[in-house]
Amino acid sequence: MHTVAVLALDHVVAADLATPIEVFGRVRLADGRRPYRVRVCAATPQVAGEAFRIIAPYGLEALREADTIMVPGCSEQAPPPGGEVLDALREAAASGTRIASICVGAFTLAAAGLLDGLRATTHWIAAGLLAERFPLVDVRPDVLYVDNGQILTSAGAAAGLDLCLHMIRRDFGSAVAADSARLLVMPLEREGGQAQFIVHAQPPVPRGSLLEPVLSWIEDNLAREVTLPDMAARCGLSERTFSRRFREQTGTTPLQWLLRARVRRAQFLLETTDHGVERIAAQAGFGSPTAFRERFKRVVGVTPQTYRSSFRSNASAG
Repeated sequence: MHTVAVLALDHVVAADLATPIEVFGRVRLADGRRPYRVRVCAATPQVAGEAFRIIAPYGLEALREADTIMVPGCSEQAPPPGGEVLDALREAAASGTRIASICVGAFTLAAAGLLDGLRATTHWIAAGLLAERFPLVDVRPDVLYVDNGQILTSAGAAAGLDLCLHMIRRDFGSAVAADSARLLVMPLEREGGQAQFIVHAQPPVPRGSLLEPVLSWIEDNLAREVTLPDMAARCGLSERTFSRRFREQTGTTPLQWLLRARVRRAQFLLETTDHGVERIAAQAGFGSPTAFRERFKRVVGVTPQTYRSSFRSNASAG
């Protein structure tokens, strides 16, 4: 059982607090088990939000027992985090606990010194202030989240969903994360801004969208050669118009979408079959095993074999 401690500070942002509670609390493995135990903890028994008060069931001692600590953001009226909070976070980091922030929760991590020398992000409107207050932090305002391994940060509140799914992806693989995304009715796939694990399931497309048929067709034809003219023709549009509308609706290009779809297919096959690299490369539509290995490592960050070993062992753990 993986314990997630959600740290509630005074003036905590309600959406930031609720996101990890809901996302991690609803995760299911293939056999029905819940792999995460979620605990809300605070420095004081009662925590004041902007329009509510909560009674935290756990104190800061819960941080010592956690495998992951989530730090939600707080409003502008919030006082600086107390020394006992910062000390508890430093102690947890020193013991190897994974710690992640949502939105302006990055300021709390920075105040504890946990972001010094690291890349980090926060809500774009607060990025300049974060960089000004904490010059040792490499602030990246144009990404959804940053994964440094042990320490992670995310941008505005909605990006907290992306971050949580990414963490589930790291822990238990793409099938579990895809199921969680479906429960959340997540929008079209968004990129975190760096090489990252991608949920293998095709992101939902608004029903009736111009792209719905062509994206389904792409998924059904990944093993064959798929070109931009092919995709445009499926929509009855010129290549230029199709590319423009595709970017407007998905935030990426048709060919980048195709490549990510092929990587997702390969991830699924690596997790669920014993097929060799050559067969998976063909089934996912890569030109050769070499091209497959190079593209997969560039996108995912590890080789196909390392990926298979890692996520198969994680999915069976718990």
